[in-house]
This record gives sequence, C-alpha cells and structure tokens, in this order.
Amino acid sequence: MKIRRVRLSTAVFTVAVGVLAWWPLAAGPRAQNQKESFTGFAINLNGGPATSVIDFTIERWSTDAEREQLLGIIVENKDPTQKLLSALQKLPKVGGIRTPNSLSWDLRYARQSPLDGGGRRIVLATDRPLGFREVARMSRTTDYPFTIIEIHLDKEDKGEGKILAGTKIFVDQKTKDVVLEQYGQQPVRFNEIHRVNK
Repeated sequence: MKIRRVRLSTAVFTVAVGVLAWWPLAAGPRAQNQKESFTGFAINLNGGPATSVIDFTIERWSTDAEREQLLGIIVENKDPTQKLLSALQKLPKVGGIRTPNSLSWDLRYARQSPLDGGGRRIVLATDRPLGFREVARMSRTTDYPFTIIEIHLDKEDKGEGKILAGTKIFVDQKTKDVVLEQYGQQPVRFNEIHRVNK
C-alpha cells in the first residue's frame, strides 16, 4: 500500500494545523449551538468508483479549549495517535454523520471559519469505525483511526469538500512538519453539499 502524506511547516503551525483539522478561529456569528443539517454526494475512487449520499448534522461547535487540548497532544507526542484518539473519543459529540443505509456515527470535532465572499469553511473530525475483521487481524490500517472532513460553502450554504478516512496526524521529528498521512487511498470527493432546512 502506498502511504500518502501532506507536509506543512510548523513555522506556520497555527495555519498548518488549521488546514488539517484544527482551525484556530472561533465559530462565526452563527449561534454556537444552532443545529444545522447538510447533505451531499460522495464519490470514492479507491478500488473503483463508488457513490453514496452522505448526511451530516452539526449540533454545536467545538470550543477553543477543546481545540487547544487536541493541538497540545499533537505537538507534545512523537506518535500522538492513541492519545489523540482517546481524547477525541472522550469529547462530547458535536453532531452525527450517516449514509441512507447506515446508523449515524458521532462527530467529535467541528470548527468553522469565514471565507471571502461570505462563505465559510467547516472542518469535522471523528474516530473511524473499525470493522471486526480489521481489528481481529490487527491490520496496519488500525494505526489510521481518524476521519477528517473539510467543506467549503458559499454564502447560500452550497459547496463541496473532501473526506479523508483512514488518517493519522503527527509532527515529523526530523523535518518538524505537520503530517497528515493516509493509508493507501485518495480523499473521497464530497460534492453537491447543501444545507437542509429542518
């Protein structure tokens, strides 16, 4: 399997980590606990094209304290995977994500920041559901336990993004770069996203 890595210098760590998942800005002018629901169309090109509708709901935005806690774990540990996973799983859920044929999976982290032109960028993170066979075989994929979703919406709350499942985050001790690493797969394209009025 090919390991895919994105490296960003820690000299711009606040921005770099924001690109990955932990955007430094607080939630925008929208109410912190205003529930928002979205739907979109995912295209997975790994192992042949596969498509699915994905629905997700944001019930609250992650706090600055929660962001700082996760950031601290990444910076202070050579391999932060297990500590980061444990901390993420202990956070109160921020919403949920599901396909039409699956149960909802809790989202554990959600931040947003404004984009030029009145839009916004949303980053979501959670632990990745692990299959029974994957765990029983102690597959190397269990070392990549995070799912990160990045979305760009316009001022009408329509847009697109990407889903990175099977990911881990760490700081390369030699280069001091922040690394977002995926295990042998491309990001899933997340298109035609729009807000659902409920």
